[in-house]
Amino acid sequence: MKSKFILVVLVGIILSSCVGVSSTGIFGTGVSVALDPRTVGTQIDDSIMQKNLTAKIIIRDKKHLISVKTKVLDGRIFLTGKVDNPEEKLQLTKLSWEIKGVRSVRNDIKIKEEFNFKRSAKDILITSQLRTALIFNKNIKATNYQIDTYKKKIYVYGIALTSEEKDLVISEATEILDVENVVASILLVEDLRIQKE
Repeated sequence: MKSKFILVVLVGIILSSCVGVSSTGIFGTGVSVALDPRTVGTQIDDSIMQKNLTAKIIIRDKKHLISVKTKVLDGRIFLTGKVDNPEEKLQLTKLSWEIKGVRSVRNDIKIKEEFNFKRSAKDILITSQLRTALIFNKNIKATNYQIDTYKKKIYVYGIALTSEEKDLVISEATEILDVENVVASILLVEDLRIQKE
C-alpha cells in the first residue's frame, strides 16, 4: 500500500512537470509563445516585469526564490507560495506594487506550517490530475494555464480564449477528487489591454 502511494506521488510529480512541447515562453518552460493570446509587445512587457520582480525578491531574500512563485499576465501580478510570517507576505506585496507598469497584485501566499508529506503528496497529485484533464480536454488550451495546489485548494492562473473555456477550466478543477476550493485568476482575451489581431 505504501509503495503504491509513493508510485502515485512520483507519477504526479512527473505529470505536473509535463506542460507540453515547444519553446520557453512567458509562462515558463514548454509553453509556446505562438499559442499565447497576448501580443508580442505585451508578452515582452510581462516578461520584463517578471524578471524585475524576481530580481527584487532575490535581492530581498534568496530563500523566496524557491518558496514563492510569481506570474505576470497583462501587467497583473499573481503571487503564490509560502513564507515564514505575515510581515514577509506584506513586504512581497509591497515589492510587487513597486514594479513599473503593474496594474494589480493578487497575493495568495500562505504562512508556512510544519511540513506534512502526506498533504504535500496529495497537493501534487491534485495538480497533476488537473494538468492532465486540461491537456486531454480539446476545448482548453492547457499551455495557457499555471496550476498550484496548497492544502487541497487549487490556484489556476492563465488566459482563456472564451468565457466557455474559462468555465470549462473551473469545472475540471472542481471535479477533481478531494479538492476543497478553486481560486481561479483567469483573464479573458477580450479583457487584455491589447490582443493579437
